[in-house]
Amino acid sequence: MREEMQNVLREIAGGSGRITALTGAGISAESGIPTFRGPEGYWTVGSKVYQPQEMATFHMFCQMPDEVWKWYLYRMGVCGGAEPNAGHLALAAMEERFGDRFTLITQNVDGLHLRAGNSLERTFQIHGNVFYMRCSLECSEAFYPIPAAVRPKNKEERLTDSDREHLKCPLCGARSRPHILLFDESYNEHHYHFYSSLKTAQNTDLLIVVGTAGATNLPNQVAREVYLRDGVIIDVNIETNPFAQLAETSTRGFFVKEPSASALPAILAAMA
Repeated sequence: MREEMQNVLREIAGGSGRITALTGAGISAESGIPTFRGPEGYWTVGSKVYQPQEMATFHMFCQMPDEVWKWYLYRMGVCGGAEPNAGHLALAAMEERFGDRFTLITQNVDGLHLRAGNSLERTFQIHGNVFYMRCSLECSEAFYPIPAAVRPKNKEERLTDSDREHLKCPLCGARSRPHILLFDESYNEHHYHFYSSLKTAQNTDLLIVVGTAGATNLPNQVAREVYLRDGVIIDVNIETNPFAQLAETSTRGFFVKEPSASALPAILAAMA
């Protein structure tokens, strides 16, 4: 780690400024969770192969709800079988140290940050959580854990009558849907912390971006807000990306080109 970056981290840690972490698929890939925009996300129905951007839509859910649920229950099994890595644990330790000065904004739906120890209050899951469901008819804004009776699926398993019964809205009895931001939907505040994320960015002195390529709108808005306010941006990624370019063109920004499982513990140590 460069001395200049260490000095910046110590300065911010010793002050009263706010620290925000923005995480994407890269941090969970180090726990063995594949990016589902890639080949692992493809899904076959009959003789047709669907891409993730086709499966993860409300339109597809309305057309083939069982297939969409099967796809997400498969994903739920993959996520449930993974464990938080050293990068997740470092961010949990960061929250423990800085308390209300720290906020975590994550695009990941796998729940690994919460299992690592980050609190639900300070963790904005801006794309939802694969272990939760909510009413497809929006009879309320509530969302619920997927019942334990509904088990993860492999790619060959079908939904059972029991699955369909348990995957109903507990309030009105309508079919539930995965609590996930789908490709043909927009961010909102209640489910996806849209305004809270932007407000957090407006008060952020240090933004640590981890393992994201900038493919979705809200993360880009968050980073741009910090950039325009002349905040410090540190991008951690194994590949160059728009956030790395933003960090390197900012007044005090850094691109750390290494895995988050090694970079984040080092950043945490530098803030001691």
